[in-house]
Amino acid sequence: MKYEVSDKSYLPFLEEIRSKFEETSYGAYKGRNAIKVLSFLGQEIVVKSFRIPHLINKFAYTFLRDSKAKKSYDNSLKIIDFVPEPLAYAEFFRFGLLYDSYFLCKEFHYDFTIREVFLDYEFPDRENIFAAFAAFTYALHEEGIEHLDYSPGNILIKKDNESYIIKIIDVNRMAFTHLNRQRRLENFAKLWASDEDIKSITKFYAQKMQINEEEAIQTAVQASQKHKEKKNFKKRLKGKKDVA
Repeated sequence: MKYEVSDKSYLPFLEEIRSKFEETSYGAYKGRNAIKVLSFLGQEIVVKSFRIPHLINKFAYTFLRDSKAKKSYDNSLKIIDFVPEPLAYAEFFRFGLLYDSYFLCKEFHYDFTIREVFLDYEFPDRENIFAAFAAFTYALHEEGIEHLDYSPGNILIKKDNESYIIKIIDVNRMAFTHLNRQRRLENFAKLWASDEDIKSITKFYAQKMQINEEEAIQTAVQASQKHKEKKNFKKRLKGKKDVA
C-alpha cells in the first residue's frame, strides 16, 4: 500500500479500507467509481473507490502520472477552503502495478446540489443561491483555480441561516493558473444549465468582476450552447438522444 494521511490517527482505518469498504453499504453510490460513507472514531467519512484501470492506465498510473486518488487528495489540500476536508488516499498494487485506489474526506452534510436548483424553476431562493454560487466561483477563479469538471452534481450547497456554504467535489481534474476573462466565463459551460440560468449566474459574476454584464452574459451563453452542441453531437454519433 502507498498512502498519505492528514492525521496518523486515521492510519488504522486506512490500513483496513478495502475490507471496510466492501462490508459497508451506507451512502453507497455506484457510477464509474463507487462512493460510500463509513464511520470511524465517531466521524462519518466519505470514501471514493476508483475503478480498477485497464492495463495501459495501470502502467501509466504506476510509473508516469499520479493516480486519480492521489490527485484528489493533493488538489484538495491545495484548495482546502473550497472542498470537504481531505483525510487521506491509499493505493494498492498487484504484480507491481496500481490495482485499486481510494480517496477519503470528511462528509459535508449538504442540503442539495446546484443540479436540483437548475431542474426546479420554483426552487426556494433561487436568485440568492445563484448569487452565492457566482461569488463562490469568483473566489475560486481569483485564486487561480479552475475545476475542469464543473458539473452540477459536483457542486454541494448547504443553507446556513440566510446564507449558503458551497463546496466542490471530484477535484482530481483541476487547473492552477491565471484565468483571463474568457476562460473564467467559459468555465460555466460545463454546468449544462439553461440559457436563463446561465444569464442569471453570469450577471452576478460580472458584478463581482466589475465587467460589462451584457458582454459577459453573451460570452457565457455562447460557450454553454457550444458545449451542449459538442456533447449532443457525440451522443448522436453513438445513436443516443440529445440532452436538453
